[in-house]
Amino acid sequence: MAIDFTLSDTQKALQSGARTFGADVLRRVGPTIAKIAEPDRRFYAIRPFYEAMVEAGFVKALLPEEFGGTNVSTLDFAIAAEELAAVDINTPTALLGTGLGLQPLLRFGTPEQKQRFLPDFAEDGSRLAALAFTEVTGGSNYNCPDPSAGVQTFAHRDGDSWVITGKKHYTTNGSGWDGSGAHLYSVVCRTDPTLPPNESLAVILVPGDAPGIEVAGILDTMGHRATNSPRMHFNGVRVPASNIIGKPGEGAKIVETAFSWTAALIGSACVGVMRTAFDVALQFAKTDKRSGSVPVIEYQNVGYMLADIKMKIEAARYLTWKACHQFDHSGTKSQELAIITKVYASELCVQAVYDAMRLVGIDSYTDMFPLAGLLQDAICFPLYDGGNMGVRRRQLHTLFRSSGYDPMESAEARG
Repeated sequence: MAIDFTLSDTQKALQSGARTFGADVLRRVGPTIAKIAEPDRRFYAIRPFYEAMVEAGFVKALLPEEFGGTNVSTLDFAIAAEELAAVDINTPTALLGTGLGLQPLLRFGTPEQKQRFLPDFAEDGSRLAALAFTEVTGGSNYNCPDPSAGVQTFAHRDGDSWVITGKKHYTTNGSGWDGSGAHLYSVVCRTDPTLPPNESLAVILVPGDAPGIEVAGILDTMGHRATNSPRMHFNGVRVPASNIIGKPGEGAKIVETAFSWTAALIGSACVGVMRTAFDVALQFAKTDKRSGSVPVIEYQNVGYMLADIKMKIEAARYLTWKACHQFDHSGTKSQELAIITKVYASELCVQAVYDAMRLVGIDSYTDMFPLAGLLQDAICFPLYDGGNMGVRRRQLHTLFRSSGYDPMESAEARG
């Protein structure tokens, strides 16, 4: 079969619908949150926009058909996500956070676990899921072989229950829409403090109404201003023993697969942000003379800068599409391209937005243009969802060191 980047009629309709939704609905997010100082209230303020996304079918796209969803592929999700992120990064991030929280269940859960938890999200798509992953001391060394280090959230078995105690940061969506918690958490923990992660790291499903869950505070961020980054405490939270996904020791595989799904999709968010920066810079270049006699686009340097930004956008978009396709095509087994996409697209995005600001000049650092805000959003991409230095490059390094590594496997769509 020939390689073909032509979108199908279904994909074109999805793209067009997401673009219209962004223009008609998400464009109002920025003005809505602009004057809200408190980070929790900014997040709560996007709830009507999230519910509009629910109505438009974006949450059901995450779910299998047998549980009331539409089971959209990762590639199709990326096509839509680019259009949404080009207008607003916050509301799609809440959707991504729910998807991340559900990934362990979707990819590794038993039929009984799926039947128990997934219909809730089809019934009421405004319910939020969250992955409680990052420790207070950081998430980079979640798989540290030293049992005294790494993940310090522990679950101990007590009869037919797991009892979970620990503290997490950056649990996207973790506060819920009113500060009382998300509907469901996937909690990354260890089942034995004396055993290394390859024997003890686990993911356990925790309903949001379980006693002992505490929203201890909200971290304020410089970009992604209405994205939820709470401090979550699990204070002796008791859940049924059947809530564990897989078995102890399988947590790293579960977590890494979930973060590979988001890694591929973050590429599309980066493309969306770069697109907006390019559009602003192009419009400026075509209309502003900077006290000269012709619009600045007539100058070679400006044209070359625009060309460089546009090349970054196109390269990131098609790498994202390839990574998403490969992730699905391999049944989530091939994760190299997803990780590469997250690193490459996120760092391109920072450079592209900064280049747009250099082109516009000092006015780009004011509220006359949206570029400074876009840069604040862009800088987050290399740092979150497994930082490029602390996690993502280390994942690639580990892969390269493995004895069976084949450099052409992902390029040739094998695996």
